[in-house]
Amino acid sequence: MSDPGSRDDHIGGSNGARSLREEDCIVVDKPALIRAQIGAGVGNFIEWYDVGVYGYLAVTLSKVFTEGMDEKVGLLVTLLGFAVSFLVRPLGGIILGPLGDKIGRRKVMLFTIGLMAVATTVIGVLPGAGQIGVWAVVLLYLMRMAQGFSTGGEYAGAATYVAEFSPDRTRGFWTSLLNSGSQLGFAAGAGVVALTSGIATHFWGPDAMISGGWRVPFLLAFVLGIIAILLRNRVDESPSFEAAQQKTVEQAANPMFTRHKLPGVLKHYWPQVLIGIALIGADGASSYTLTSYMPTYLETQVGIASVHTAVATVVILILQALLLPVFARMSDKLGRRPVYLMAAVGNLVLLVPAFALMNFGSTWALYVALGLVMIPSTLFLCMNAAVMAELYPTASRYCAVGFVQNIATSLFGGTVPLVSQLLVELTGNTYAPAFYVMFFSLIALGAALFMRETASRPLRGSVPVVSTAGEARELVEGQDLDERLDTSTMLLAPLPKVDDRV
Repeated sequence: MSDPGSRDDHIGGSNGARSLREEDCIVVDKPALIRAQIGAGVGNFIEWYDVGVYGYLAVTLSKVFTEGMDEKVGLLVTLLGFAVSFLVRPLGGIILGPLGDKIGRRKVMLFTIGLMAVATTVIGVLPGAGQIGVWAVVLLYLMRMAQGFSTGGEYAGAATYVAEFSPDRTRGFWTSLLNSGSQLGFAAGAGVVALTSGIATHFWGPDAMISGGWRVPFLLAFVLGIIAILLRNRVDESPSFEAAQQKTVEQAANPMFTRHKLPGVLKHYWPQVLIGIALIGADGASSYTLTSYMPTYLETQVGIASVHTAVATVVILILQALLLPVFARMSDKLGRRPVYLMAAVGNLVLLVPAFALMNFGSTWALYVALGLVMIPSTLFLCMNAAVMAELYPTASRYCAVGFVQNIATSLFGGTVPLVSQLLVELTGNTYAPAFYVMFFSLIALGAALFMRETASRPLRGSVPVVSTAGEARELVEGQDLDERLDTSTMLLAPLPKVDDRV
């Protein structure tokens, strides 16, 4: 596909830019990269911990916050609370993204993790409908909106931050660890719900979770939040962001090196925005079906007890967390496009058999079915953070990723539990959720065919990031024959002028 900003915005030289030198490359400080990975990943862990807790407590929460309503209506109202947080995410991305491009990734990420921890903790102390009536749902929605606003800047910031810290040749691997942490966070949320439920019902009876046991998983977020803030306070700013802040006056006239707000991003990078929405939409539909809708579906449509679905999903998510860096490394070597094609085709082929197996109701069928859903979901998810960062230039990356990631996830990911349940209720077809995901995979298939390959290339608007000085030397020596290098897209300082007067 065409690459806006790469045709008419070249800077000098026969091909529009000067040659690359070894000193232009950023050599990664491995300890700093690991600190950045941990600092960014802990926020994703907490975000998905909350998603896991809310998803696995949906039926219980509907009895607490919609007491007195029809059971089916109450469940839909509770699932709408799940969707509400996602609908607010784009607002968080639109506001926090440009701020992150202006003041830095690290500062915004400290704010988002604090807000997330506070909102999740407050949910754990809210009164139910039995105490304050419909205001219980209103307060729940407000806290979910605060979580959504926070997450709107959280994932985009973490993905941008780690991608800019990572070596170009292994960016997929390093950024995939963010999503491994996310899945482990979800598994932790589901595991805490299962453990709390088991202990509470054993000692205080079958109504123990409704009576107050549901609060425990939410209150744990306070401790996790303190740990996350302490870890994030120790990380450095992204080296690519710091380099971008030092651009020259000549380069500032180039749209690629100019910090754009959302209108500018949509004007200059609309093809990448459309491709990103298509890919993230498919990823969101696939991932949130596995992580957030399956508990409700298996409990209400198949009749499997929530404890069993929680245990099964924890096992599947741990396996997915282990597979994510493996598949991501494959995308570093084969390219992003081939792996996206495998993901889309995988959903088109495997989802109907998976849902058929679920309806058997047996334990072995449950695990096999969830495994079939998990494989294409993992192929999508493993490249999510890397590709979003690779599509947009450094100067406007946080803003662009914040908008695309959140608008797609909100519309096509976070609404999955609500829309899927509505489709089942309206059509009576228990395969409707599978067809819903397959629709988005078909769109992603087309987007993958049109996207520009981005694996192992320097991020647009940045210089190459390498693992060693030897790799920098290798790049410089082979730059004329390396199709992955285009110095016109790099933020290169001008060479000093030579006074040739005698």
